[in-house]
Amino acid sequence: MTKRTSAKYKIDRRMGENIWGRPKSPVNRREYGPGQHGQRRKGKLSDFGLQLRAKQKLKGYYGDLTEKQFRRIFKEAERVKGDTGENLVGLLERRLDAVAYRAKFVPTVFAARQFVNHGHLLVNGKRVNIPSYTVKEGDIIEVRTRSKQLAIVLESAQLPEREVPDYLEVDQSKMVATFVRTPGLGDVPYPVIMEPNLVIEYYAQN
Repeated sequence: MTKRTSAKYKIDRRMGENIWGRPKSPVNRREYGPGQHGQRRKGKLSDFGLQLRAKQKLKGYYGDLTEKQFRRIFKEAERVKGDTGENLVGLLERRLDAVAYRAKFVPTVFAARQFVNHGHLLVNGKRVNIPSYTVKEGDIIEVRTRSKQLAIVLESAQLPEREVPDYLEVDQSKMVATFVRTPGLGDVPYPVIMEPNLVIEYYAQN
């Protein structure tokens, strides 16, 4: 098992939820946490526990970002005018690796980060290899011509369990996506309930 796959499974088990909605998630078979004491850990969470879990779930969903990365995105969401929770989700969805995942260029957010790192994507015709690159409304994201026949790309396009959200326009045959607008929480097709309001509470106290 690759480190990346094991990380996905560990996050699912730790949260007790199938946060990416994957058919092979171990949570589909057992909902308790990892380790020999996993079954005994299901006590009632404190307010802090609920806030921490909400933060870990949202952070983990986007490829298990580091705390430093996630806190920086949160600070940016606070600075922007409007609802901080909605801003936070919008900024996370504007990451280039998140857009590659939503457009179904790759099967997982973990693969998306590697895909961008390896320079397989163009933004407005220019090669970008920074997963955290912030996409703007109207930007055109496409898979480089020489990368379109990669097995991971061809397999991802056929995945039945994921649909492309309406804030992206995607031409799957050309592997080109246009970022139409910044989404809010209600626009993002999370397979589980995300609670950015609890993330705000967490950072307000820590």
